[in-house]
Amino acid sequence: MSKVLVSDPIDQAGIDILSQVATVDVKTTLKPDELVNIIGEYDALMIRSGTRVTKEIIEAGTNLKIIGRAGVGVDNVDVPAATRQGIVVVNSPEGNTIAAAEHALAMMLSLSRHIPDANASVKRGEWDRKTFVGAEVYKKTLGIVGLGKIGSHVAAVARAMGMKLLAYDPFISTERAEQIGCQLVDMDVLAQQADYITLHIPKTPETTHLINAELLAKMKPTTRIINCARGGIIDEAALASAVKERKIAGAALDVFESEPLAESTLREVGKDIILTPHLGASTTEAQVNVAIDVAEQIRDVLLGLPARSAVNIPGLGPDVLEELRPYMQLAETLGRLVGQLAGGRVELLNIRLQGEIATNKSQPLVVAALKGLLHQALRERVNYVNASIEAKERGIRVIETRDAAVRDYAGSLHLEATGNLGTHSVTGALLGDGEIRLTNMDGFPINVPPSQHMLFTLHRDMPGIIGKLGSLLGSFNVNIASMQVGRKIVRGDAVMALSLDDPLPDGILSEITKVPGIRDAYTVNL
Repeated sequence: MSKVLVSDPIDQAGIDILSQVATVDVKTTLKPDELVNIIGEYDALMIRSGTRVTKEIIEAGTNLKIIGRAGVGVDNVDVPAATRQGIVVVNSPEGNTIAAAEHALAMMLSLSRHIPDANASVKRGEWDRKTFVGAEVYKKTLGIVGLGKIGSHVAAVARAMGMKLLAYDPFISTERAEQIGCQLVDMDVLAQQADYITLHIPKTPETTHLINAELLAKMKPTTRIINCARGGIIDEAALASAVKERKIAGAALDVFESEPLAESTLREVGKDIILTPHLGASTTEAQVNVAIDVAEQIRDVLLGLPARSAVNIPGLGPDVLEELRPYMQLAETLGRLVGQLAGGRVELLNIRLQGEIATNKSQPLVVAALKGLLHQALRERVNYVNASIEAKERGIRVIETRDAAVRDYAGSLHLEATGNLGTHSVTGALLGDGEIRLTNMDGFPINVPPSQHMLFTLHRDMPGIIGKLGSLLGSFNVNIASMQVGRKIVRGDAVMALSLDDPLPDGILSEITKVPGIRDAYTVNL
């Protein structure tokens, strides 16, 4: 009989499910070295946030088939190490969806009617009705930042309450937003028009301090902000000042840049700011749901069935995985690249498999391309299992074609995406040593390896333009690692592909397009 180790406290419902197919040991006080010493006895490991599953632990788990994280994040698991060992890693991406959405709605209503402070006032023996005059949400405009599962549920409830819905999400199609009942707008318009703003996005370099002093200044004095997503999306000092100075009406926060919340000006604002200690997923139902969800997946894998929420590569044997891994890396890289070129709101992705890969099982490569395409929007929340579902939910139409006759390389992959920045295409291939090469961009032949920070330009092939661009970048202290020009005809249109040592500073793209002969410029971070 299989053996499962549960190293963090989970709901009994999860343990009951595991007990159907395995012997379950619950040991929640293990030190890392103790876990290393015993993990080799087990076929599965179930954790929450307390256990860190390091490379050392994974390599010691010689019998491990699956690691289950009862929750969303897998930051405490070395997923690449698990993948190399053929161990499936699963999470519960939807277990706390309803809990998080309901907490955001509860915060919005509590903020509108000053419920926490009114409650405290009555318990002090007071009866002060005038101080706690509130506002109705009916017919007000709710701005939803992020239309994923949680944001979509908030939208459905808010719509039922008679609210008008605006949304900002650069990674969802207009059609999908309309199905949810939202009008897509840019962030500035949302900030200017919304009476309530609720955040449902991950924290990334792009979203850090998205709500800052500049954006707060554009809001109405009646605007109220709710954040039950991630700390750090809001500049907390700027928010506290805006509420104190009556630039906005209030805020309700469940998450903070540093947790637990230390000394903060947020505590000084009074009834116009509500603070809760990261309770978004803290419901009895959510804790049960994540335990059941992950326990069921562990049970299925132990029975030889596929996992539904794997964060690495489920359902592939080690031999198949080893064969496809380089091509999957190629597909994911090209997906990231073309997604950024086309703009986040991609509506159509055309995937063409060329050469020898056109004859192989293509689904893992299509999924890898979608995972790369959605990376900017979802980060670690997108995986090889849910990529297709996430693409469908965002209204992205996928067309797959094959052309075995193309023989420029042993096998190459062509991706074409249509988004809010137009239609762009990129082709890539693997060299004999597995190195990825970009071989074509927007119909222009190139031959460059992808790098972390890249700049692409569309320009007129004319003398001096390379030097002008190099001088401009140099004036901003941008160092060029490599550069190549691709063209179809002499002195016609051309593309320039530059690898940079660091990300391009803000504001330089507009300066680049001012250079005579350069018609457009795009940055890509892989």
